[in-house]
Amino acid sequence: MPDVSGIHPTAVIDHAAQLADDVIVGAYTIIGAEVEIGAGTVIGPHCSITGPTKIGRNNRIHGHAAIGGDPQDKKFRGERVTLEIGDGNHIREFVTINRGTGDGGGITRIGHDNWLLAYVHVAHDCQIGSHCVFSNNATLAGHVTVEDHVILSGFVGVHQFCRIGAHAFIGMGAFVNGDVPPYLMVAQEKYSRPRGINAEGLKRRGFDAVRIAAIKRAYRALYMGDAKLDEAKAEIAEIAATSDDVRAFLDFIERGERPLLR
Repeated sequence: MPDVSGIHPTAVIDHAAQLADDVIVGAYTIIGAEVEIGAGTVIGPHCSITGPTKIGRNNRIHGHAAIGGDPQDKKFRGERVTLEIGDGNHIREFVTINRGTGDGGGITRIGHDNWLLAYVHVAHDCQIGSHCVFSNNATLAGHVTVEDHVILSGFVGVHQFCRIGAHAFIGMGAFVNGDVPPYLMVAQEKYSRPRGINAEGLKRRGFDAVRIAAIKRAYRALYMGDAKLDEAKAEIAEIAATSDDVRAFLDFIERGERPLLR
């Protein structure tokens, strides 16, 4: 247990929880057994944190967040499943993050330095990278994978088992029901569809003109011609011979179990 000077007297903390000495816990927050919270983390008021859950260092969890709850899955029968959250994340008001499921890998993971804004939902068995921004009301169904530096705009919905590649940008209100390769921008029309690459985001992260040009060529091969998927992948493979970024793009496509969003 921590030094109680940082714990509001109305907070309820299970004796089996492990909190670093400098963790701050706000009023009326409940922290259950098998919860581990690292140094420098601040928990706001009226939060619920249920274990088994491990939360790293220097996280900021705002009021009314519900972290580590049981998965919203009818097949869940109370088996031991977990949630892991890394360091330096900002988790805003009313965010919900569920633990994994026994037949889905058993663990939900969130990396480092992410911003999860108000009312974001991360369902069971999701795997979230680092440096992502999920805007208000973005919702991930179960088993979604989101790689590093992804931005989800407000009211985005992602179908279960979909993957979103690194540096992708999903526009406001888009419903994602297929895999989104790295670097792409997706916008909502009648159905969500790719609308180019996230060039501005790539520039901000240090991608030079040569790297961006190669990614644009790969995008055009996949999305702007009449080539079938196998033909497009063959063209992308040629570009990948001289571009690590395009190799990552192609690797992502070839690993997919769901169809690409095209």
